[in-house]
Amino acid sequence: MQTAKSVAKNRRHISPFEISLYIFFGLLAVITIYPFYNVFIVSLSNTIANATHTPYLYPHVIDLTGYKTIINDPYFFKSLRTTLFVTIVGTALNMLFSVTAAYVLSKKRLVGRNIILSVILFTMLFSGGMIPTYLVVSGLGLTNSIWSMILPCLINTYYLIIMKNYFASLPPSLEEAARIDGANEFVVLTRIYIPISAPFMATFALFYAVERWNEWWNAFLYINDKSIKPLQIYLRDVLVNFNSQLATQAQSIMSSQGKVFVQSIQMATIIITMLPILCVYPFVQKYFVKGVMVGSVKE
Repeated sequence: MQTAKSVAKNRRHISPFEISLYIFFGLLAVITIYPFYNVFIVSLSNTIANATHTPYLYPHVIDLTGYKTIINDPYFFKSLRTTLFVTIVGTALNMLFSVTAAYVLSKKRLVGRNIILSVILFTMLFSGGMIPTYLVVSGLGLTNSIWSMILPCLINTYYLIIMKNYFASLPPSLEEAARIDGANEFVVLTRIYIPISAPFMATFALFYAVERWNEWWNAFLYINDKSIKPLQIYLRDVLVNFNSQLATQAQSIMSSQGKVFVQSIQMATIIITMLPILCVYPFVQKYFVKGVMVGSVKE
């Protein structure tokens, strides 16, 4: 049995510097989390609670009028359907084109490889501008189309360069062994490179999915049809232009005849909008460290 002296000796000493770091990052975490917590508290509030209890440190009342109002709005589900389509289909196409392009560009035997890379890098520094881009999208007939949120941002140049460098860092013996067994380019990519790069691919798939979920700029420029606008545009309309239809719905849901608390509906919209991606994020978070460590594969 260990004596009290040996236990005390084995116990790790925490220095004052480490304590100060814990306090600093703890406060930083509170500062980061509190705005989201405050949004959640306000979404459960009503006019009376807002007038008598400020600021919000804990929920003084649980009023689900804001959530019921948003769920009863038909345009919310139309926007949600659009965003889900853009996120799922857009992320799949993003990964398809990015991975295949990165694999091809990682091969030094590609004819004109340096020229292609130079052109791709040029797009990271200079762009055509808003008006030329709009003319291109309009000329392709993508205005008022859900594809205007997917096709113009099919490949992220920065992600493409990282993927290319990663594929170039993999041991050449992997491809050589597959070539000896008669594998072609498609088999090497799908049977060799992608399986060993699963954490790496999951990381970038999450990055693309977050971008597609938060997509609003292309929709703001190219889409006028309210029925296919994404969730972020719906959120913007609720925050900036709270319309009378939502107010009427909220009033009909409220049991009392009090004044509709607009902020609760707006905050409820924010919570509902960010909840799905927050639920997915923790499950993919574990791949971040693995995605970095995959590059340490040695022959």
